[in-house]
Amino acid sequence: MKISARVDYACRVLAELARLHGSAQLAQAEHLASVEAVPPNFLAQILSELRNAGLITSRRGIQGGYALARPPDLISLYDIIVAIEGDVLALSGHTAGRSCRRMTEVWQELRENFIEAAKSYTLDQLITRSPEEMYYI
Repeated sequence: MKISARVDYACRVLAELARLHGSAQLAQAEHLASVEAVPPNFLAQILSELRNAGLITSRRGIQGGYALARPPDLISLYDIIVAIEGDVLALSGHTAGRSCRRMTEVWQELRENFIEAAKSYTLDQLITRSPEEMYYI
């Protein structure tokens, strides 16, 4: 299983919006693309999907930009993944074969564990707040 670049970018952009949450400051797309190193063409698509999922709000115009639609502690990694990719670990629907029943049980168990873990991480846990928490290479 591979986490898509779109999910990674969405998480990083939302982490930046979480940093700004509560400041009454809206983030412009150019700022988000620059700070989080997200290609602008991907960013426009991602912001649209996040807005459609109700995770962010937007305002047009010179004073416009993007902000979280709810507090960072109420947006989970699961919410982000579902907004960008849809259902998590969806089964193929193939039901033939001797091992199908057991494999379906195993995949369902893995899916439930993944969902539980993804729901346990919220945006407020993903943001770096102080220079001491930052890592330099």
